[in-house]
Amino acid sequence: MIYLWGINTLTLLAFGWDKARARRRKSRVSERRLLWLAVLGGSPGAVLGRWMFRHKTRKRGFSVWLFAIAGVQMILIFLVMTEASEKLL
Repeated sequence: MIYLWGINTLTLLAFGWDKARARRRKSRVSERRLLWLAVLGGSPGAVLGRWMFRHKTRKRGFSVWLFAIAGVQMILIFLVMTEASEKLL
């Protein structure tokens, strides 16, 4: 749980940092890095950061990848939880 809190906080901060840098026309966080943070478990933080900062909302390819990552993670969580509940019964 500590890992998930950490990676999601880091991902949310990365989205905020990237948005602030974009406004100032400075060097940015790469889309690849933002997506890797989501893959590593930060997809809730990425989706929240996207919404909070209104960031990367017009990037269709980025959005497709982000929501695909989040969808796969939700399916995996569901499968793990289902398997765990079956073992308890």
